[in-house]
Amino acid sequence: MSHARPPQGPLAGIRVLEFAGLGPTPFSAMLLADFGADVLRVERIGHVSAAGGDERHNYLNRSRHTIGLDLKSTQGLALARDLASRADVLIEGFRPGAMERLGLGPDALCVLNPSLIYARMTGWGQTGPLAHTAGHDINYLALTGGLELIGPPDRPPPPPLNFAANFGGGGMVLVAGILAALVERSTSGKGQVIDAAMIDGASLLMTQVFAWTRMGIWREGRGGNLLDGSAYFYRCYETADGRHMAVGALEPQFHALFVQALGLDPAEFADHLNPAHWEARAARIAAIFRTRTQAEWTRAFEGIDACVTPVLSPQEALSHPANLARGVHVGPPDARQPAPAPRLSRTPGAMRSMPALAGEGGIAALEQWNFDNHAIRALTEAGVLAAS
Repeated sequence: MSHARPPQGPLAGIRVLEFAGLGPTPFSAMLLADFGADVLRVERIGHVSAAGGDERHNYLNRSRHTIGLDLKSTQGLALARDLASRADVLIEGFRPGAMERLGLGPDALCVLNPSLIYARMTGWGQTGPLAHTAGHDINYLALTGGLELIGPPDRPPPPPLNFAANFGGGGMVLVAGILAALVERSTSGKGQVIDAAMIDGASLLMTQVFAWTRMGIWREGRGGNLLDGSAYFYRCYETADGRHMAVGALEPQFHALFVQALGLDPAEFADHLNPAHWEARAARIAAIFRTRTQAEWTRAFEGIDACVTPVLSPQEALSHPANLARGVHVGPPDARQPAPAPRLSRTPGAMRSMPALAGEGGIAALEQWNFDNHAIRALTEAGVLAAS
């Protein structure tokens, strides 16, 4: 990995105070930091990750410095308020009321810093009957109607990892809100509070399905729909070696090439959008895919616009020629990870540093935020601040 200084990103000069949390909170802070924001992550002193593992490899915490802070002490809370007074954006992902009980809620801090954008991330939102109820990605997605549509109709819906509600509906939507608020502040000079909830964001991702249902091209329930694995031309097939190929031959021209590459006559597969044909054709094609290995099918479809690709493991994705050519992953050889996205022509994002443990780089970060060296040393000696 090159040690050259990363290019200045489009968010250079924006200070973000991140109160350490899980899932969408560090993800959104990572995106902002990758694009050049000066993000300072605040961990609780003595914090131990609930997920376990070595936090030096928690890639969601890359591109920023951290400090450990005793938020139960008067001095620690005073420092937190001081940091908020110097920040452009504050990100927190605690249950509703937690920051208020610390005296760090938006009513207190936005008076202290009227231009502060106070970004709050929760599962169910700051208000409503479930606001104080625990939940995870699978629970939020379940109440959007989205989980019900995933998986074969004869089995329970499988959780799509935590992509949909946690990162897509949570972290991505939170970043969109922060960027929108920053643009608005450039004309008003005023900050505002962002109430981002995974239930809201995951529901937003369902807009296309709601539209298709109203348009009469999506049937209720699971099965029989274009993108839910029912169509023989939009699903995964097992190969001879137990691996899989992904097929997305939706349009007529791609469908014809897909069928031809299987050694079949496209004329026998006319009217491909008619669900009445799907089950029988899927069984026929599944038998064909089981005659060759994944590598053999990959070679058979290479260079053909049939929308057929091998289903790779994350480790295999690191070495796929297309990913290597585009630079989809960054980092040292033993810590490859997804690169910042999207790509900007003049002010691109960059992985600015590997994840740091609480306190690492903290003194330098506080100095950049114009804190006095003597004050930093006094707080460190008092055990209120962990920074090195």
